[in-house]
Amino acid sequence: MGFDAFRARLGAIIGGFDAAQSHRRLRGFRASRAHVNTLIAASGETITARARWLVRNNGYAANAVDAFANHVVGDGIKPSSKIVDAARKEALQKLWLAWTDEADAEGLTDFYGLQRRAAREVFLAGEVFLHIRARRPEDGLTVPLQLQMLPSEMLPMEMNRPLPGAGSIRQGIEFDGIGRRVAYHLLRRHPGDMTDPGLSGETVRVPASEVIHILDPIEAGQLRGVSRFAAAVVKLFTLDLYDDAELERKKTAAMFAMFITSPAPETALEPTEEDLEVEPGQVVRLDPGEDVSTPATPDSGSTYEPFQYRTLLQIGAALGVPYGYLTGDTAKGNFSNTRIALVDFRRRISAFQHSVIVYQMCRAVWTRWMALAVFAGALDLPGYTQDRATFLACDWLPTRWDWIDPMKDASAEILQIEAGLKSRTQAISERGYDAEQVDREIAAERKREAALGLDFRRPGSPAQGAGAAGSDDAKNTTAANGADAPDDTDDDEAERKRAGSEDA
Repeated sequence: MGFDAFRARLGAIIGGFDAAQSHRRLRGFRASRAHVNTLIAASGETITARARWLVRNNGYAANAVDAFANHVVGDGIKPSSKIVDAARKEALQKLWLAWTDEADAEGLTDFYGLQRRAAREVFLAGEVFLHIRARRPEDGLTVPLQLQMLPSEMLPMEMNRPLPGAGSIRQGIEFDGIGRRVAYHLLRRHPGDMTDPGLSGETVRVPASEVIHILDPIEAGQLRGVSRFAAAVVKLFTLDLYDDAELERKKTAAMFAMFITSPAPETALEPTEEDLEVEPGQVVRLDPGEDVSTPATPDSGSTYEPFQYRTLLQIGAALGVPYGYLTGDTAKGNFSNTRIALVDFRRRISAFQHSVIVYQMCRAVWTRWMALAVFAGALDLPGYTQDRATFLACDWLPTRWDWIDPMKDASAEILQIEAGLKSRTQAISERGYDAEQVDREIAAERKREAALGLDFRRPGSPAQGAGAAGSDDAKNTTAANGADAPDDTDDDEAERKRAGSEDA
């Protein structure tokens, strides 16, 4: 403490950055110099509990979580293998699609539903765990693999101790001497689930190769995740209290229709008459000396809505969710500023998709799934063990964004393709589909249409081919010329007959 005081006095003498001074305006600003792991160990569980409470009880918080998860995953972030052999690639994609329905160990959703739940948990609790479960052949799965999702609370934050040798356990994660994650010491039952008959506090050591730890770290060296609600909990909760108080005030004021003032009774303890029931259009006779007055119902005031709006803007900025998605209020935005907010939000979502969901979750699942599929005989990939990198290569394709004006966006995309600024493969991949699969489907449709004498392509569209329009014009011109030009065949035949008769 003495050193901090000396440093403050030294800073006051030297000057420099105003943000580091201890003058009157910043006298109460005492920032902690503790590492983020220390802060999470002290407050992480409380923040997560409060965030979960808000999502259960506050509409804005629930809306923010759903908006984030829906935009991150959508219909699913799906793989497109880069295997060159078309037949093997198609077999692999079909096997993967069949397995996705069996991926959840609890049987509640498919693999893409697990992606959405993972995105939701990372937003809400800062992290989530997937326990990789290898199954027996007799279980009858397409590929003997399933995933069990575990919430953040299943890894005890308070477990910290050194291990024999050079290893250690920090916040429930076991590290070796050079800082690599070796294992996770997971609880057998949720510490807050009183319906689970398992032993409270009992842990099991699970190798790190069997656990996928998904988190979005905010600082270097961070071990555990922190909720996105950390910067918004106070404002969400106090705004909720303010709304409740305002609602109660209006409800209390609306309970009184009128007040009747009577003269003072002769006897102070004389019982009062019962409350008067008033109906629409009723005529009430008053006793002499009585007076009727209506209460002045207090209004919310002209500052109520602007105050709410500014507070919700701050909450939306803290959560990284636009105001419209947080509140469902679209009346305050026009086309331009709504699109600007969407572009910024979707850049954040795209970064989270590729740096967290794809890199940490999808790649790990894809690698383990393919290995088990090959070793179980469900997938025939000769040379897999010698060239795993080639077979594992794939593109993960998120669901394409839906814009406000799809006609303009589609027209702009077509112009980019025709100008050579973008390939069809890139455009199709941005929509979340595999270009080769789409091309095969289009070719099959064209073949079927030709066999049935159908053509649904728009006249003059690039889908008809380069010479389609020209060939049609040529056919029309030939037909027209054939109808108008004189037929010389009959004249030639008559000339030959006349020549024959003269020779005879």
